[in-house]
Amino acid sequence: MTYLTDRYVNFFTDYGFKRLFGEEPNKDLLRDFLNELLREEQGEIVELTYLKDEQLGNTQLDRKAIFDLYCENERGEKFIVELQKAKQNFFKDRSVFYSTFPIQHQAKQGDWNYELKAVYTIGILDFVFDEDKNDPDKYRYDIKLQDVVTNKVFYDKLTFIYLELPKFCKPLEQLETRFDKWLYAIKNLDRLDKVPDSLRERVFEKFFEVAEIANFSREEVLKYEDSLKYYRDMKNSFETARDEGREEGREEGREEGREEGSLDTSRRMLLKALELKFGAVPASVAEKVESITSVSRLEALFEEAYACQTVEAFFACLDNG
Repeated sequence: MTYLTDRYVNFFTDYGFKRLFGEEPNKDLLRDFLNELLREEQGEIVELTYLKDEQLGNTQLDRKAIFDLYCENERGEKFIVELQKAKQNFFKDRSVFYSTFPIQHQAKQGDWNYELKAVYTIGILDFVFDEDKNDPDKYRYDIKLQDVVTNKVFYDKLTFIYLELPKFCKPLEQLETRFDKWLYAIKNLDRLDKVPDSLRERVFEKFFEVAEIANFSREEVLKYEDSLKYYRDMKNSFETARDEGREEGREEGREEGREEGSLDTSRRMLLKALELKFGAVPASVAEKVESITSVSRLEALFEEAYACQTVEAFFACLDNG
């Protein structure tokens, strides 16, 4: 029935992430993670409520901004939690854009004094920002609005936190905090065959229990297999497109040859990824892909393809690009 050999799910698959952090029976896992992430930021989160992100948008375009997870605590503070599996064009811009929805949603009719609840946008990244790749020790970025002269925080109710998981390389014996343990568990989950002794705490034991594939129903296994297959195919397509593009460019021996070779290969690999996920690709989608003249745009569309549930939704992403 299955080709799975790992004991636990891959957290970076859409299915694994949603099962562990996005389901009502397991929201204590997300709450504990957020409490450790924000320990120096605010008081303890006692209760979390999952919110429907489609209520946020005011226009059809706005409603296409679907978040991975959107929730609020008992104080009304909002949390957007995004899993980002591959580099995407204008990723930081998208984070800022997403943060505007829970801000606007707080507007009240009638006499309102504009007081807002805090908004946190959290990105769990399976990649490294290009501009930070030469700083291997820094894997967490906490961003607020601040005065550039005094470095004092000007506004403390809008926070962006990015976690570059490929840079987190602490072995078990060097885990110092509970947050370290969370990052280790998330990054290494599918590579482990048992709960490490240093993670023998109730919340982590539940984390591993929920992640154990042997506890899945047949339907859940099939859904996870599909999610894992696409995750691996997307990663392989990304790497193959880059490698083949570079090789073709070297053979051409010219800058324009490198670009054109990379473009052709990137288009081909994106169409292959679309076929793997959706089956036959409509001619209208293929024509749009073939018309793209930016390698970075094509690479960004790999992630869009992963996030979209239908080929029609992906076509809308092409139109919006």
